[in-house]
Amino acid sequence: MPKSVAAPLNTQTVQHFLPGFSPVQDALAQLAQARGEERGAVFTRREVVEFILDLSGYTTDVPLHHKRLLEPSFGRGEFLLTAVERLLTAYQAQEDSSADVTADLRDAIRAVELHQESFAETRNTLLQLLARFGLSSETAQTLLRSWLVQGDFLLEDFPFSLSHIVGNPPYVRHELIPDELMTEYRKRFQTIFDRADLYIPFIEKALLSLEPQGTLGMICSDRWMKNRYGGPLRKLIADHFSLKYYVDMVDTPAFHAEVSAYPAISIIAQEKAGKTRLAQRPEIEQSALKKLASDMRTRPQLANNSIIEIARIAQGSDLWVLESFDELALVRHIESQFPTLEEAGCKVGIGVATGADAVFIGPFDELGVEEGRKLPLIMTADIQSGTVQWRGRGILNPFQEDGALVHLQRYPKFAAYMEGHKVALSQRHVAKRAPQNWYRTIDRISPALTSQPKLLIPDIKGTAHIVYEEGRFYPHHNLYYIVSDTWDLKALQFVLLSGIAHLFVSLYSTKMRGGYLRFQAQHLRRIRIPRWDSLSEQLKEELLHASESPPPTENINLIGKLYGLTKKDAKILRNVSLPSS
Repeated sequence: MPKSVAAPLNTQTVQHFLPGFSPVQDALAQLAQARGEERGAVFTRREVVEFILDLSGYTTDVPLHHKRLLEPSFGRGEFLLTAVERLLTAYQAQEDSSADVTADLRDAIRAVELHQESFAETRNTLLQLLARFGLSSETAQTLLRSWLVQGDFLLEDFPFSLSHIVGNPPYVRHELIPDELMTEYRKRFQTIFDRADLYIPFIEKALLSLEPQGTLGMICSDRWMKNRYGGPLRKLIADHFSLKYYVDMVDTPAFHAEVSAYPAISIIAQEKAGKTRLAQRPEIEQSALKKLASDMRTRPQLANNSIIEIARIAQGSDLWVLESFDELALVRHIESQFPTLEEAGCKVGIGVATGADAVFIGPFDELGVEEGRKLPLIMTADIQSGTVQWRGRGILNPFQEDGALVHLQRYPKFAAYMEGHKVALSQRHVAKRAPQNWYRTIDRISPALTSQPKLLIPDIKGTAHIVYEEGRFYPHHNLYYIVSDTWDLKALQFVLLSGIAHLFVSLYSTKMRGGYLRFQAQHLRRIRIPRWDSLSEQLKEELLHASESPPPTENINLIGKLYGLTKKDAKILRNVSLPSS
C-alpha cells in the first residue's frame, strides 16, 4: 500500500513559537484565524455523528480503550465529544479498581484542529465532559495534552496507526488554499489532481493512517466520486481498500447549516474489497438511524429492500455509480450493445471561451470591424424556448480558416478595435503565456463550425435541453454542441430527448442543488447510440418521421425498437425522472 513520504512539519511547535518561520507557516497562521467559510467549517448534527460512529463499529459494547480513534479536523467537537463519551462509558463499564486511567486512555484518542478559537472552545468543553465522568483535573489535563493537537492534519505526524478515523473533512475549494500550502500538499499527496478540493488529501492521509481492518467513517461532498479530480483517490481506494457502507444524504438535514454540496456518508475499511451496502436519504432521527446502522451492519433481510448490496463499485479510477440501480442496469445493458456517441460518428465539443466577453462580444450589427472578422454568436438565452431565437449577438474572430491568428495589419478596423483594448486583453493568462498573441480568444475559433448544423446543449439543466440549430451561428462557451457527418441530427435529437441523454448524464454527472445536472462533454460522450448505417431503412424513416412530431417521450416504443429494449427496460426509460429546468 502506498505511503505518504515527505517528513512531517511540527506545525504545533513552529506555529506557536516561531511565527514567520516559513511561507507555509505564515499561511497556516492565517488559516488558524480564518472565518468558518474560509476554512471549510460545516458542523454535523449529533444524530448523524452517532450514526457514523455506529456504522464504523465504534460502539460502547466494545473495549474502546484498546482502539485508537482520530478526528482530523474537530472544529466544535461534534465527532470528538461524542466519541469521548462512548470511550468513557465503555471504559467505566469494564475498568477495575486498579486501573491506570491515564495509561489506559492516553492513546485512545487523537484529534487535530487548526483554528485557534475552535481548538480552545472544544478543549474547555472536553474538560467539563471529563469532569462529569469523574476524572480529576490533573488526569483530564494529562489526557488532553496527549489527545489534542493544534495544527494542520495534512502536515502532522502520528506515532501509531489508527483503528477508527471519523469526521467531516473541511470543504475548501482549490483556489482558496494559499499557494505555499498547496505546493507543500502536492509534495506529500498523490491524490491532489487537477483542481481537487482540500477534502481529497484529507481522505488520502486518513486512509493511509489506518491499521489493517481499520475504518474511515466520514460525511462529505460526493463530487469526488464522479468528478475528474477524484480519479486518483478512487484508484487508491479500489487498489487498497473496501467501500463497506455508503449512505446518500442528499436533501437530508445532516448539518446545522444548509450546504450547496451534495453530502454522502462513506465507511471505508483497510481490507480486501467486498460488496458495498447502500442506503438512501434516511430519516434524520435518532432511533431510525440507530436501526438503519444495525440493519446495514448485520443485514437482516436488508431491511425490506431499503438497503442494497452491490459488488465492484470501485474499479480503478472509474466513476462510482451509487444510485438508481434499475437505471444503472439499463445503462450497463446499453453500454454492452452499442458504441459511444463519438464512436457512432458524432463529435461533442464546447463553444468558445474568450477570457474577455465584454471585449469580444457585442451586438453583431454594431461590431465595427471587417465582415470576415465577426461571427453571429448563439448563447444559452437564445435557446431557452427549445428553438433558436437569436438575440443578435456577435463575436469577434481573430482566427483564419486554417486556425492561425490573422495578421492585424490586413484588417485595419479590427486592428484599431483590438488596439483600443490591448491593455485589458494583455492581462489575461492566455495572453501572458504568449504575449505576441495577445488578441486571441482563449479557445481557437473554427469559422466552419458556424455553417455546420448542430445540436446545442446548455451546461447546467434539470433535464436534457437539446436544440437543433441549422448552421447559422457559432456557439458560446456555455453551450456544448454535437455535430455529425453520419447521423441525421434531427433524428439524433429525437433519440437523445427520449430520456436516453438524461438517463446517462444523471448517472455519470454530479448533481447540483435543486436537482440540476452538468451536461458536460465528458458525460455526453458516455451516451451510447446505434450507428446510423446499421439501422434498417424502415427504422430510419420512422425516426425521421417521429422527429417532426415531438415529444419523444410519447414515442418510447420506437426507442425501445431502436435499442432492443424489453418492456421492463422501456418502462424504466419512460419513468426516468425529468425534473423541470
